[in-house]
Amino acid sequence: MNILTNADLHCHSDVSDGTLTPEALAARAKANGVELWALTDHDEVGGQQRAMAAAAAHGLPYLTGTEISVSFADVTVHIVGLGFDPDDPHLKAGLAATRGGREARAREMAEQLARVGIKNAFEGALKYVGNPDLISRTHFARFLVETGVCNSTHEVFRRFLTEGKPGYVPHRWARLRDAVRWITEAGGQAVIAHPARYAFSPTQEYALFSEFKQHGGRGVEVVTGSHSAAEYVKYTEMAQEFDLYASRGSDFHSPDESHTDLGTLPPLPGQLKPIWELLSARVV
Repeated sequence: MNILTNADLHCHSDVSDGTLTPEALAARAKANGVELWALTDHDEVGGQQRAMAAAAAHGLPYLTGTEISVSFADVTVHIVGLGFDPDDPHLKAGLAATRGGREARAREMAEQLARVGIKNAFEGALKYVGNPDLISRTHFARFLVETGVCNSTHEVFRRFLTEGKPGYVPHRWARLRDAVRWITEAGGQAVIAHPARYAFSPTQEYALFSEFKQHGGRGVEVVTGSHSAAEYVKYTEMAQEFDLYASRGSDFHSPDESHTDLGTLPPLPGQLKPIWELLSARVV
């Protein structure tokens, strides 16, 4: 697989906060010309066997995946794991521990929303959750759109679910070093997801990349659904500066909500080393 491969190594199913099943995502990826695919549900590997089977049925090369929530400098950062053993006991235990605080956080979010007149938000959000252990802000956002509070999930996040707004509740996730270790010890490679999304100063961002590399992280998403063309350039330079492999993924969640569909991103810049070069033996 060369640098022109249409790899999409970041998307979500209804096992976490997407709206499509792993099987539907595999079919969509194949139809959109994806040549290497990974399902990366949040803090979960429960959809991996289904995704692998569906990919195989379509003749679609597949890498196992997950997206781990990490707290770094009081900001939630996401680390994508690719090509690991999904049955690794230490990885599964770490993901279970990371999921553990979601229900308490969700109930507190519902309480805050109730104070501003939005009732029964916890129960409403649960209707959109395939796995109750993975209830998240996205599920609340869908409920607020359904009930007419907002016109889109993007408006919900802007008005209610970001820092300083009613409904935002921070959570302490995994430590960066632990997330990278779980992935690498399970035979995979760790990747910083969509780095432009984090509200870091240049010094904090440099610290994130430095510590990630120190702990054994090997990749960064350069081309992803939330990056602009200018950010492709910036993170190409960051990948080169830190000698990191580059990844590519749409971060697709839903046909109705996602700006970028599976398989529709531009290719990685030609001077970069694609992360799948490290993972060719792990493709199934």
